[in-house]
Amino acid sequence: MKRVLLVAPLYGLAFAIASIAGLMIYYSVIYPDPLTLRPKKNTPYVRVLAADGTVISERGGGDDYVPLDLLPRYVSDAVVATEDQRFYDHHGVDPIGMARAVVINLRKGRTVQGGSTLTQQLAKNLYLSHDRTFSRKLEEFTLALWLESRLSKQDIMELYLNRVYLGAGAYGVDAAARRYFRKSARDLTLAESAMLAGLLKAPSRYSPLSNPGFARARARLVLSQMEEIGFITEEQERQALEEVADAFKRSQHAAPLGADYAVDYVMERLAPAFVMGLATEASGLVVETTLDPVLQANAANVVEEHLAVRGQELQASEAAVVVLDRDGAVRALVGGRSYSDTQFNRAVKAMRQPGSAFKPFVYLAALEAGYTPDTIVNDIPITIGSWSPRNENGEYLGQMPLRTALAKSINSVSARLTAEVGPARVIRLAKRLGIASPLARDATISLGTSEVSLLELTNAYNPFANGGHATEPYVIRRVSSLKGKVLFSHQPQPRQPVIAPAHTRYMDDMLTTALNEGTGRRAALPNGSAAGKTGTSQGFRDAWFIGYSDRLIAGVWTGNDDGSTMNRVVGGSLPAEIWRHIMMGPSAPIRAPHAQQPVAQATPRPALPQASTPPDSDDYPSERTAEDFIARALDTDSVTTPDTASIGDGAR
Repeated sequence: MKRVLLVAPLYGLAFAIASIAGLMIYYSVIYPDPLTLRPKKNTPYVRVLAADGTVISERGGGDDYVPLDLLPRYVSDAVVATEDQRFYDHHGVDPIGMARAVVINLRKGRTVQGGSTLTQQLAKNLYLSHDRTFSRKLEEFTLALWLESRLSKQDIMELYLNRVYLGAGAYGVDAAARRYFRKSARDLTLAESAMLAGLLKAPSRYSPLSNPGFARARARLVLSQMEEIGFITEEQERQALEEVADAFKRSQHAAPLGADYAVDYVMERLAPAFVMGLATEASGLVVETTLDPVLQANAANVVEEHLAVRGQELQASEAAVVVLDRDGAVRALVGGRSYSDTQFNRAVKAMRQPGSAFKPFVYLAALEAGYTPDTIVNDIPITIGSWSPRNENGEYLGQMPLRTALAKSINSVSARLTAEVGPARVIRLAKRLGIASPLARDATISLGTSEVSLLELTNAYNPFANGGHATEPYVIRRVSSLKGKVLFSHQPQPRQPVIAPAHTRYMDDMLTTALNEGTGRRAALPNGSAAGKTGTSQGFRDAWFIGYSDRLIAGVWTGNDDGSTMNRVVGGSLPAEIWRHIMMGPSAPIRAPHAQQPVAQATPRPALPQASTPPDSDDYPSERTAEDFIARALDTDSVTTPDTASIGDGAR
C-alpha cells in the first residue's frame, strides 16, 4: 500500500508532463507562429470634420504596431509593476503570484487580485474567448507555457503591448496614446505611461474620459509601485506625480464633443476599399460631415446628465439619440451613455420594439383609406382571434375623434384600424417612409411589436415634418485627400413624395396634438412649434420619443442593454424630457439650438383641408378595405397571437 502511495504521484506527474508535451505539439500544429500576428499595414489617416469645419476626431495614421525598442522603457516597466512583477522570472505561469493572490483574496473576502501573468493574458488575447470556465482557464495555462517556449520575453512584452485593450475602442498602446493624449506611444511620458498601465485593471472604471478622479488615483498607485520595485527613483516619481494632473487635462481634451459614437458611424459609412485604396494613394483622408458640434456636444451632455440624476432611480442605464435635418443629414448621434464603457452603438445597431411610436404609420394608413383627424372612432374592447389588446389603464373612453385617439395613444383604436386597413397596407406604408427592418405581418404590428433601430424610426418620421418626402440618412458631405483633391461629394437625391399633401397636414396636426395635449406633453417646446409621438414596449423594456420641430427631427430611446425592465419608464417621461432639453439647446429653456434666437410665439400651422380625398394612385391607396377583410382578420389562423393580452404602451 505504501508503495502505491509513493508511486502514484510519480505516475501522475509523468502523465501531466506527457499531457503538457502533447499539448505543446498540438498547439504548434493548430496555431500559427505568434510573431506572424504582427500587423503588416498601418491604419489610413482619417481626419473627421464637423459641419463648421472644426476637427472632431483623427483616426489612424500612426504605427499600429510599435516595436518594443522604439517605446520608452517606462511603458513596459509600468505594465510589469502593476500587472506582473515577476514577469522576467517565471516561465509563463507564476505559482508564487497565484498563491499570493489567493491569500490576498481570502483576507479581503472577495476577488481583488488576479493570478494571471502577462503571458497568460497574451494567450487569452491571441487565441481564446473571454469565457470564465475551468476548461478555458486550463487552456490559458498551457498556452502560456507554449508561448514561453516559442518566444523571448521581449517578444511577449511587445505582442502584449500592441494587442491589449486599453479602453475607449483602443487596442494597443499606440492607439491608446493617440486616443487619450493625441501623440505617438513613442513620445509617452512617465506619467502618461503610468496612466495607460493603470487602465489594464479595469479600462472603463479607470478611464480618464469617464472617471478622471479614479484615473489619477490609479496612476499614482502605479508610480508608487514602480518606485517601490526600483524601476524609477523617488525624484522621478515626484516629478511624474506633478505631471499627472496636466496629463489628464490633455486626456479629457482628447474626446471632443462627445462624438465617439458618431465618428464610429462616419467610419463605418466609409467603404473599407475606399479607405484602404484612396487613403493610401492620397496619404490620408479629410472627411467633412453633417454633424453640428454644438448640437452633438449638447446631446451627449443631456443624455449623461439625465441618466446620472435619474437613471438609477428609474433603473434605466442607457439612452441613445439621433438628430436629423429635414433632408436626412445626421446632425447629432449619441450611441450610449459612455463610449469608454462600451462601443456598441445603440442609435444604429440596437433593434428594439418601438411600441406606440409605430402608431403614426397605422394612422396614416387609415387616412389613406379615407379617414380624417375628425373621423369618430370607438375606444371599446376588441378581440382579433385570441388576441385582445387592452389600453394601459384598462379603461375605455368610447367615441372620440381620430386625432384624440392618437394623442392619447389608444391601443384598441390602433388595433381596430389595423384590422380594417390590413397589416399588409401598414407594412407597405412604413417601408415607403423608410422602415427597412422586417415587420410582423399580423395585427400586433399596430402596437409596435416589430423591432427597429432608432435611426431608421427617426428617419421614417421625416416625411411628416418635411412635406411628405422620403429621405435617406447621410452623415458624410465630402471626402478629400490631404492635398485638397475631392474624392467624393454627397449629391442630394431628387425629392420623392411618399405622402399626399393633405395627409401630411393631417398627420402634422395629429402629432402636434399628441405632443402638446397627449402623452408627449413633457416634450412640448415653449413656442409650441413641435410634434411627436411617445412609445413604450411591453414590460417597460424600451421607451421612445420621436418628434420634430421647425427644422430638426430627433429620436430618443432609453432602456437597458440586457432588455431588463425599467421602473415604469414610459415614452412620455424620461425620453420626452431628454428630447425637449436637446431641442432647446445648452441654454434651455431660453432658446433652441436650431433657432439660435429667443423663443417667440408659436409658429402657426397651415390650415387643414376641409375634406379628405385620397389620391387615386398606387402610392396613396384610396380604396376602403372590403368588409370581408375584418372577418379574415378575426380568423385565428391568420393572426399571430401574442403571449399576453396587452402589448405596446397604451396611453403612454
